[in-house]
Amino acid sequence: MTRYKNILFDLDGTLTDPYAGIANSVKYALGKFNISENDETRLKLFIGPPLEQSFAEFYQFSSVQSKAAVKYYREYFTKNGIYENKLYPGIENVLKSVTENNQTAVLATSKPQIFAADILRYFGIAKYFEDIIGSNLDGTLSEKEEIIKYAIEKNHLNKEESVMIGDRKYDITGAHKNNIHSIAVLYGYGSHEELEKAKPTYFCQNVSGILKII
Repeated sequence: MTRYKNILFDLDGTLTDPYAGIANSVKYALGKFNISENDETRLKLFIGPPLEQSFAEFYQFSSVQSKAAVKYYREYFTKNGIYENKLYPGIENVLKSVTENNQTAVLATSKPQIFAADILRYFGIAKYFEDIIGSNLDGTLSEKEEIIKYAIEKNHLNKEESVMIGDRKYDITGAHKNNIHSIAVLYGYGSHEELEKAKPTYFCQNVSGILKII
């Protein structure tokens, strides 16, 4: 018997490893400001939170600069970066099992919805999702708390039967604020310390472990 009827999935760091595409897009954007960045640790910080927020926080960009940086980021990402990622091994098996168990899978990502949908189609896994919820290109609906809330309301999900799966603190705190359970996956880009502080309902070491929880 399944524990949850509705499974909300994050995208980057949960379903796919997006590092190359995101890092190259960030480097392209920073280059427009004559900033050269090759520190992998700093580039990985862009995986998860809203882009505009990240440029402001990590490079002290003004609001105007941050918006311009996001525009440059998308110039590269839409042509190249969107395809410079890979599906984590075993993820499609998880999604197949969700479908076979008559559970509902919904994508809840801070990535723009249009890009998220393209990525799922590119990997052939869009068919497993009841809905794809992402941010808007104009910067609205960008916080994970808002995205989860919208996913729940749009799809009329029972909160007591729902769980959010993600690899960053934003996924876990977003779940808390919407009063649903959460699973922190440790194979993504959030550190154990970061996720522990966020206090998820469950920790999951690897992809196969997701099925044991849900």
